[in-house]
Amino acid sequence: MKKLNILANDGLAEKAVVNLKKEGHQVFTEHIEQEKLADFINENKIDVLVVRSATQVRKDLIDKTPGLKMIIRAGVGLDNIDVEYARSKGIQVENTPGASSRAVAELVMAHLLGGIRFLYDSNREMPLRGDKDFKELKKKYSAGHEVKGKTLGILGFGRIGRELAKMAIGLEMKVLAYDPFIDEAELEIHFFDGQKVKFKIQTVSKEEVLKNSDFISLHVPAQKEPVIGTEEIKKMKDGAAIINAARGGVLDEPAIVKALDEGKLLFVALDVFESEPTPPVKLLMHPKLSLSPHIGASTVEAQERIGDEITHKIQQLAGKAH
Repeated sequence: MKKLNILANDGLAEKAVVNLKKEGHQVFTEHIEQEKLADFINENKIDVLVVRSATQVRKDLIDKTPGLKMIIRAGVGLDNIDVEYARSKGIQVENTPGASSRAVAELVMAHLLGGIRFLYDSNREMPLRGDKDFKELKKKYSAGHEVKGKTLGILGFGRIGRELAKMAIGLEMKVLAYDPFIDEAELEIHFFDGQKVKFKIQTVSKEEVLKNSDFISLHVPAQKEPVIGTEEIKKMKDGAAIINAARGGVLDEPAIVKALDEGKLLFVALDVFESEPTPPVKLLMHPKLSLSPHIGASTVEAQERIGDEITHKIQQLAGKAH
């Protein structure tokens, strides 16, 4: 088995690093800035480049690093990699689509449950005013809602969307899903005592999801145009909410701010941003936005699963190289 040089430029779970080193591979985990990346790869004879969403692997980098054998995206989306061009150069491109689905879906549900009880705002206000204005804040935040019987709309019904649907069904919600590539999906929900139950979800039109959902969650790849903008928001229920833990740009940020200010939307949750990693302060300070810094896949468990998948893919490459 060939020993490989690996650069995990955006980090890698310690367990994976240890296991790869045990197999005799050399693993670099320091982050190399984009402009210095090609030189580092060439100088250290890197065979495998592991990235998350921060590092860009475009045509220019691929052309400058002819020794690369594999690029692995630690996560799902491949929009920061010129996939087809890399493959045309004989470079294997992989991702870890199943490892982080649960983590992202749980974060969406956390934003949803926190949003309908105004936790995103009460957590800001209580440290500032809780000692003096407790009764006023109690009144302000006492008009929350429950999710039972409400409709969750899911735009994009891949692995993450399906995980989210299972959670919603467990909370006795109705699920409406739209996906241009999927007509029907079977979900299997497992319980702590070994029982399991299956559900079949028929996808519907995007229009139906927009019109009938109390909450909408986006699970689509990067797009040239927003999936939800001014016209789509107009079709939504008054007092609905949107959660975006997919990609910055699939939700029109100025449009949602306007809708929040006008009272059309109850709240919006963002884990990703158009101008990431420097979202505008005006957006960050908005009182009806529930925010997190692109941490959808960032749980200890998800990162270990991602690390296991990456280790397996690298070991397969090492076996082929031999």
